[in-house]
Amino acid sequence: MSARPAASRRTVLRGAALAPVAGLGLTACGGAEDTPLGLTEPVELGPESEVARGGAKLYRDHRVVVSRSEDGTFTAYSSVCTHAGCPADELEGTRLICPCHGSEFDATTGKVLREPAVAPLKPLTVEVKDGTVIAKPQA
Repeated sequence: MSARPAASRRTVLRGAALAPVAGLGLTACGGAEDTPLGLTEPVELGPESEVARGGAKLYRDHRVVVSRSEDGTFTAYSSVCTHAGCPADELEGTRLICPCHGSEFDATTGKVLREPAVAPLKPLTVEVKDGTVIAKPQA
């Protein structure tokens, strides 16, 4: 029976250093199916004047993005990325960007503009009451 050569110190250290990174990569891209993608109760976001006509506003603390059409109609979506459950934290115009893997969404329609996400953002119900924008989970 032949003996296997002993692993070098370099090989052992390289393996030890890469093992945690490999594990993180697998869990981070596991999908968003176990991550809550929307609100569980209504939340007051702020004055309606904060959302310009034809624009959008990201409410990072509540993980909600709200857009307002030129005719004044409001639309709201969860800003949690549907790819891996990361909160999208950058809004350029009406383009919502996820920092984890680069997915991009249209904040006015919820549609995916750039993969790896393939599912649209989760829609929310939005209303304005006494000048305050309120987002709610959809029934």
